[in-house]
Amino acid sequence: MTINETIQVANSQMPTIGMGLWKLEQDQAAKAVRDAIAIGYRHLDSATDYANELQVGDGISQALAEGLCSREDLWVTSKLWNTDHRAEHVRPALERTLKDLQVDYLDLYLIHFPIALKHVPHDHHYPADWLYDQNDPNGKMQLDAVPLSETWAAMEEMVEAGLVRHIGVCNFSTGLIHDLLTYAKIPPAVVQVESHPYFTQEPLLRLCRERNIAVTAFSPLGALSYVPLNMAKATDTVLEEPVVLTAAKRLNKTPAQIVLRWGIQRNVAIIPKSSNPERLRENLQLFDFSLNDQEMVDISALNRNQRFNDPGEFCERVFGAFHPIYD
Repeated sequence: MTINETIQVANSQMPTIGMGLWKLEQDQAAKAVRDAIAIGYRHLDSATDYANELQVGDGISQALAEGLCSREDLWVTSKLWNTDHRAEHVRPALERTLKDLQVDYLDLYLIHFPIALKHVPHDHHYPADWLYDQNDPNGKMQLDAVPLSETWAAMEEMVEAGLVRHIGVCNFSTGLIHDLLTYAKIPPAVVQVESHPYFTQEPLLRLCRERNIAVTAFSPLGALSYVPLNMAKATDTVLEEPVVLTAAKRLNKTPAQIVLRWGIQRNVAIIPKSSNPERLRENLQLFDFSLNDQEMVDISALNRNQRFNDPGEFCERVFGAFHPIYD
């Protein structure tokens, strides 16, 4: 099964369903990516910070060598990490990602967070993390005073150099999007944010629609990825909500498929993560049914503005620095 359903991204089409690569273990990544492409995935969402781009690149290379698809069939996204925000570090960071992923260009390159950290040379520690010194048991985040406008101008140069087809941002608020649009020569093609029925992000989605910016929702199933990280409780699951269970019974689908279908019916791309072939197939099977208007309304009404991925919380708890980016 190959996904034909896409959403408009500037002058291109991005597959609506992607494979999220966050937390994909290195020893599983190459096979998982190769298998996902064989199943029909054409959208891969990567990042330097995920520490598996070398293995993801092996999976892409295997799939291309086997003729499972062509490079032009794939939509490959990656992200600029926080320690590479200075203009002189953007191109080397991108070139390292291209080398690791074994591709000549990215379809989309995103600023991962609106957080600039002190640069960590790639020959010192790669990929860099939130801490400047990984060997210091008392290490903390070290901020760097880099304007987002400087980083964005360097991202625009990557488009002009032909290394990236589209650029965008991740984890930006509406205020930062408004500000970015005032100075961007190339407007952001995509905004990637956390969004699920407990966190619908309606104002941000409306802003992006009005400014012709596509949206990708990460963590489209909500809390599942965050429970093992102590960033969510097991009881924070949208999959057990009565409205989701009722729709699943009516349509003979799984609760996860109902929640993912809710996402794409909002004209949002989604990037659920799994290395399980059965679950990967299940996540693709969203186009032979639809939720009715009342189900869409009722699932959206589950919103509690519950953000699980919040630097204002985890940076202080894990990396020794209080650094909120959302009000």
